[in-house]
Amino acid sequence: MKKAIILSSGGVDSTTCVSLAVDRLGAENVVTASIFYGQKHKKEILAARKVAEYYHVRHYEFDLSAIFQYSNCSLLAGSTEEIAHESYAEQIAKNGEGKVSTYVPFRNGLMLSTAASLAASLFEEDEVDIYIGAHADDAAGDAYADCSEPFLKAMGDAVSIGTYGKVHLVFPFAEMNKAGVVATGLALHTPYELTWSCYEGGEKPCGTCGTCIDRAAAFAANGVKDPALAGYEK
Repeated sequence: MKKAIILSSGGVDSTTCVSLAVDRLGAENVVTASIFYGQKHKKEILAARKVAEYYHVRHYEFDLSAIFQYSNCSLLAGSTEEIAHESYAEQIAKNGEGKVSTYVPFRNGLMLSTAASLAASLFEEDEVDIYIGAHADDAAGDAYADCSEPFLKAMGDAVSIGTYGKVHLVFPFAEMNKAGVVATGLALHTPYELTWSCYEGGEKPCGTCGTCIDRAAAFAANGVKDPALAGYEK
């Protein structure tokens, strides 16, 4: 039976990938993997653990923070930059196309490489799919080059060649916007109430950073309230 490793950030997109893989392959054939890369909080990692527990899948965690210690990306604990509190579209309109301040250098490349090595180690004799939740909104305006379809296809080729054709990259949302991701997840009863997306690590989501804005718009486009915000409503 084919196996799957899901790169799980604890957010909307990757958790939808978990739902999709479990639906396709069964929980017994799915594992999740989370990467700590030196971000300012661990809310995402904690959410990823809850998602793994919900689906009763094995969960692995890796610390790659030493590699990113030289970056001044605003998401990182050692950064001198503040996290932008405006949408990605507003950032691109103001600064032009290209990477945004929350781009972590080649993060997805490192994460996919980590997952590929894990896949080839855990399931040496099996075919394995690695799921990544990158979607078209991430790649828009070249904000995150390592979320683009050309990048994902190239990484998929490299992973397959480097694992003797055993490990494959799956990016089901590359041609879909975030509203489409949420629509997919709602149909699969994805436990969005367990997820965390906010770049800030406060008691509740800030609602004004790029990922909070995109998340809110995606749920609104589907005509539903964000389940993760229910506990914060008065």
